[in-house]
Amino acid sequence: MQQLELSRLAQEAPLRVLLVHAGEPDSLTWSGLVQPLRLAAKVLGPERLHVDVRTPDKFAADQRHWHLVLLVADEAEAGLRPANLRTVVSRCRAAPCWGGVGAGVLWLAEAGALNGARAALPWSLYPDVDMRADQALLSPHLYEIDGARLTSCGGAASIDFALTLVDLLFGATVQAQVKEILCVDRVRGPDERQRVALQARFGVLQPKLTEAVTLMEANIEEPLSTDDIAQLAGVSRRQLERLFKQYLGSLPSRYYLELRLQRARQLLRDTNYSIVQVGLMCGFSSGSHFSTAFGALFGNTPREERQRKLSQ
Repeated sequence: MQQLELSRLAQEAPLRVLLVHAGEPDSLTWSGLVQPLRLAAKVLGPERLHVDVRTPDKFAADQRHWHLVLLVADEAEAGLRPANLRTVVSRCRAAPCWGGVGAGVLWLAEAGALNGARAALPWSLYPDVDMRADQALLSPHLYEIDGARLTSCGGAASIDFALTLVDLLFGATVQAQVKEILCVDRVRGPDERQRVALQARFGVLQPKLTEAVTLMEANIEEPLSTDDIAQLAGVSRRQLERLFKQYLGSLPSRYYLELRLQRARQLLRDTNYSIVQVGLMCGFSSGSHFSTAFGALFGNTPREERQRKLSQ
């Protein structure tokens, strides 16, 4: 779906991108987004890509047609909502593709514009989510491309988000040129998560989810079943699965498995326990199951992980 929506835009010549800047000019959220896009415009030329910037006030009065519009503000500025936010959101939605970055994601969600869409909201703004904004499928990922609606948590992830847009719209060769100019070696994918403590992200907003994950973390060696976790957390299995899918983008069983494997990799790197011992300590009674699951997640076997440690 994301390829389809953006590939349609790539046929436009020039592709007109507007960034509605509602924050400070020196924030990482802003510079990480605008610089890769401006460099891409320089590489491609004005006949292929045009990138412009407006304040919310100027955008609200602007009747020109844009193909892609993003509402951008640093998460620290979440309380400084534009006075004309309703008009700004309406104008954003008039574009074929649109979305928000940083605090802009929260504002769009509060306006009901992201209902039913996956939205990458900065983790620090989860406590600010009201009932209306919660109709969005809030995601812990760095960014989300859900059809025509695009969101990013901002900060350093703005760079990954912008470079991904360049790739999807204009191809890997143009992205590589921009990466080279920026000295960027690797672009993080949309499936990578914001690396923050679960308690900080969801503790107040979703105590049942936090309780379920705490149970998982406390029972690595002898894993609990999903039914047991649901019962101990005081929710139904179906409700637990919904919470994990909505807020963590995964099923409880998959999230639990990844927790155990992350713990296994840490033990392989930081201790001298044998591979068999590490597997048992992380709830794997079968060595072949441990090796297969480890390889599927990390791309190498437990033995190769241990060898990497020994060779350092």
